[in-house]
Amino acid sequence: MLNEIASDADTRMKKSVESVVEQFKKIRTGRAHPSILDSVQVLYYGAPVPLQQVANITVEDARTLMISPWEQQTVPDIEKAIYKSDLGLNPSSNGGVIRVPMPALTEETRKVYIRQARSEAESARVSVRNIRRDANSDLKDLLKEKDISEDEERRGQDGIQKLTDKYVAEIDGLLEKKEADLMEI
Repeated sequence: MLNEIASDADTRMKKSVESVVEQFKKIRTGRAHPSILDSVQVLYYGAPVPLQQVANITVEDARTLMISPWEQQTVPDIEKAIYKSDLGLNPSSNGGVIRVPMPALTEETRKVYIRQARSEAESARVSVRNIRRDANSDLKDLLKEKDISEDEERRGQDGIQKLTDKYVAEIDGLLEKKEADLMEI
């Protein structure tokens, strides 16, 4: 029973870390990276689909993404989707290729993005702590029902705390890396 609670907490904490990684991908740095467009949905034959399913996205140079749609008629829809994505990007097309230049980040926008990254990291930390609270509550319930001893409960709580510390440290490391990326000129 203790192992089940610990493995469930571990799985859920991993998902919290994966979630913050996905959120960090949406915060753009000054460099071009295809994952910036992961959240863009294109209207394709009346249904919204991810941009990666209708076009090939490559990095042309350090500050430009190149999007090659598989069907020529989707170019205006892709441009419109990027404009509406709230990423602050201005695509331009010439023929069958769309180029998306990454605007240089000002000091002010860098600080806004760092604040956003810190907020996302704090949300992930809170999520991990909530998972710890749930797991500890499960352990207390088992103790009340006399399914485990007090020593086993203490060991279980120590194990859950170690997991919590591990994942919070991982989130902090990801945040540090993202902040360093954002402050790079």
